[in-house]
Amino acid sequence: MSMSRKELTFASGHDTCAAWFYPVVAEKGARPIIVMAHGLTGTRRDRLGAFAERFAAAGIAALVFDYRGFGDSTGEPDLFEPSLQLEDWRAAIAFARSLPDIDAGRVATFGSSLAGGNALAAAAEDLQVAAVISQVPYLDRDTQTYTKPQHVVEEMKAAAAEGRYLASVGQPHEAAFISAPGAEVGWRRVVAIGEESRWRSRVSASWLLGPPYSPIRHAASLHCPWLVCIATDDQVAKPGPAIEAARQAPKGELRIYPGVDHFDIYDGPSHEAVVADEIEFLHRHLLGRSLCGTTKAASELPRVIYPR
Repeated sequence: MSMSRKELTFASGHDTCAAWFYPVVAEKGARPIIVMAHGLTGTRRDRLGAFAERFAAAGIAALVFDYRGFGDSTGEPDLFEPSLQLEDWRAAIAFARSLPDIDAGRVATFGSSLAGGNALAAAAEDLQVAAVISQVPYLDRDTQTYTKPQHVVEEMKAAAAEGRYLASVGQPHEAAFISAPGAEVGWRRVVAIGEESRWRSRVSASWLLGPPYSPIRHAASLHCPWLVCIATDDQVAKPGPAIEAARQAPKGELRIYPGVDHFDIYDGPSHEAVVADEIEFLHRHLLGRSLCGTTKAASELPRVIYPR
């Protein structure tokens, strides 16, 4: 854990979002900042700090927050609504711009999994956002969700109609939002290597009755640079639609990591490779300079690079 990390809170609606702020301590003057959040039910304690520390060390401050109802934030527990999470993003970005020694004109958004879609949507509506990173992104419910057994689909529809809650992760035969083969083991490993995680496998189902989650619609008109990091073996979010979205984006950049699954990017060589690519992207678009060299682990992991 970074010794300079600060515990902060900011208001969103009538509630309070918990956040960690990672300042850049080695340099003076107004610094760029990246606003970060996790995917469905994930929290800042579930290995987002490992990314934020590296960004801050590279000269980009970071603000990592928990959505209302999750992690250390207040609000109705385990309530997931895409529109409410987008409100949290707006509040987080505004709060980041208000922090001392932050350049309000150099703000980026960052999201993992479903938050990759949230980060895209938040940037699309805010023309002052300078860059976006979406890693192993879940951008569209209809095209990226892996097929579930029919009995599971019916159980989930019934839970949504009755206003019940479901497990966020489970086995392929269980009524859970993330139930691709190996997904539960992968996510629970991420939680285990996190920082005293307060994650719960519980999330509201009623949002399934609303419009399908689909931030992918913003890709073709996105105003700012967008880095999309794809795991070829992703069992949670089908890679194809996200790859196509990155290619359609006017300033899209694509990194593809062969042999990597959805939850592999949080530690080990896959993590090193992804972080190295993200820092290089942020240096170009927030600091205005290229960054040469990567870690040994990053250089050893093969990837396919499609720069714009």
